[in-house]
Amino acid sequence: MVENRDENKVKEESETSKKTHDIDINMNVNGNEEQVQDYENMILETQKRVWGALKKGYEYSGVVDESEKFLRKNVFSKLDMVVLYVDLVGSTTMTLEMPSEKIAIIISSFSQEMASVIRQHGGYVLKFVGDAVIGFFVSEENRLSAADKAVNCAKSMITVIQKGINPILNQYDYPDLMVKVGVDFGQNIVVRYGSDVEHSHVDLMGPAINIASKIQLMAKPNQILIGNDVFQKLHANLQNEFTQIIWKDSEWKYRSRLTGEIYKVYEHKVQL
Repeated sequence: MVENRDENKVKEESETSKKTHDIDINMNVNGNEEQVQDYENMILETQKRVWGALKKGYEYSGVVDESEKFLRKNVFSKLDMVVLYVDLVGSTTMTLEMPSEKIAIIISSFSQEMASVIRQHGGYVLKFVGDAVIGFFVSEENRLSAADKAVNCAKSMITVIQKGINPILNQYDYPDLMVKVGVDFGQNIVVRYGSDVEHSHVDLMGPAINIASKIQLMAKPNQILIGNDVFQKLHANLQNEFTQIIWKDSEWKYRSRLTGEIYKVYEHKVQL
């Protein structure tokens, strides 16, 4: 009986999400009815997975990622890419105030749902770092497309948390989740730590990863910040959703790799 009631709650939340869905939040630059339906399905699938994780404890059927295969194929290559860094807000406080079992479920669900969103937007999941997820979008063929995909991915992440994850967590008296997102563009080199082609650890190294992390640290809860190198590659309609941040004093000290001037950072000004 309890399980049936829980299933009904998931269905109710799913219907609520569909009714309250804002069509202006799209997974692509040009929205249409099919994309809206895909978006609603993404919310529904998120709710099902999170609900299942809460019912089964640590078990979680996440998305299959092709990142490692891609990196091994391109070891020692220099690739232009957009890097996205999403970090969970307030995890330290949760760790101090909640049982470890709850923390494990929340962070596991959060991380794997963010990974799912990255893959659905055509990106790769580089790695999980504690309560943060790092993704990348290769731009060798189309830099504009990679920038758009990364920004739309960031927007979807926040909305999936607000409309997909949080309503389910609330049913179990878990706190709402919020994130900070930083995005930057640059050339990164694929490195392999060891001579074993199949098993040695592979990773990315480059300024875009470092700056995306630094940008993310400056974001407010549920805020998306992007570097100028990403902003310049966005289509005009997405550029219109951002405004440049005017830093106070030495609040932001990082300089452009090309001009030597203070690196411009833009904030997403559209309420998600």
